[in-house]
Amino acid sequence: MKITALRTFLVPPRWLFLKIETDEGLSGWGEPVLEGHAETLAAKIAELEDFLIGADPCRIEDIWQMLYRNGCYRGGPVLMSAISGIDMALWDIKGKQLGAPVHALLGGPVRDKVRTYCWVGGDRPDNLIEGVRGLQAQGYDAAKMNICEELQIIDSYAKIDGILKKLFALREAVGASMDLAFDFHGRVHGPMARVLLKELEPLRPMFVEDAVVSTQIDLLADLARGTSIPLTVGERLHSRYDFKPVLEKRAASILNPDTAHVGGISEMVRIGHWAEAYDVALAPHCPLGPIALAACLQVDAVCHNAFIQEQSLGIHYNSGGDLGDYTMPGAGLSVADGFLAIPSGPGLGIEIDEAKVREGAARGHRWRAPVWRHKDGSISEW
Repeated sequence: MKITALRTFLVPPRWLFLKIETDEGLSGWGEPVLEGHAETLAAKIAELEDFLIGADPCRIEDIWQMLYRNGCYRGGPVLMSAISGIDMALWDIKGKQLGAPVHALLGGPVRDKVRTYCWVGGDRPDNLIEGVRGLQAQGYDAAKMNICEELQIIDSYAKIDGILKKLFALREAVGASMDLAFDFHGRVHGPMARVLLKELEPLRPMFVEDAVVSTQIDLLADLARGTSIPLTVGERLHSRYDFKPVLEKRAASILNPDTAHVGGISEMVRIGHWAEAYDVALAPHCPLGPIALAACLQVDAVCHNAFIQEQSLGIHYNSGGDLGDYTMPGAGLSVADGFLAIPSGPGLGIEIDEAKVREGAARGHRWRAPVWRHKDGSISEW
């Protein structure tokens, strides 16, 4: 079997899908997207065609290593996101060829379903109580939210008090039956992160994500030693080599790499099993489309330390498209009582509706992250 074509589809709301075709009629789907840079990833996939057309799609590891090591420059968000989508599609082909889900080819599942959570509150946290109660009504027992808007490296205690007032009111309203995860989203610098982590401990959050930007691993390790809250990092790290200092420095209790950014299923499984050796949990990041989520679920199936899965159903970014819009009826992802079922169909376990994908690609998108500024005019972390 040989690869004959790589086709990319820029689809709303902010996704890029990849279809890899073969000379035996089998095809596989991946999601090689980097939020806000979908056109860049489509161009990168086109560059990689020169190495992939004519290759055997079943040699997944060899192709991974070739794409990663060839050409001198390694790692980074663009290359690794491109490899991610290709890797997903190759595993999809392999599973379809053998008539088995990807997780069966990786040793078989350790679970049949995985706990999941949804987002509430948007980029600028608002209506948190209403949002969380809405999730409770749908059977969820976990939610994640941004905790703040712009925050200076040293900011006022009035700003801190406003954040705390909102989050304490949320905890009082929903009680202990709902687990709450707080995303600092890299908007909080070290001095204010230290203050917030101390003040948030009574709320017993499930975890705090990106307490500081992921380039500050030494600082994150220092913060981890000073708090009882599990700290999470990983969505902006792009290979096992980026996670090496996180594990060695004990900078986080939970890793949340993204299958669409870290090198696909192959690299995610390596990172997940490696984290287990450090007694570090896995909570894959995925505010993206159905293909990326299906790939995450294959990882959740085989990594014992995976305990919860992010998903984008109803997320504030999904204007013009949502998780079920591009899958065939009855062949998408299934959520019940706050759990995502592990797909059992061949390959990634979902069936993509190519006609709907092509319709979406005809509309396209130009999703971009917003530009935020502090009151003094300087750029703020989004």
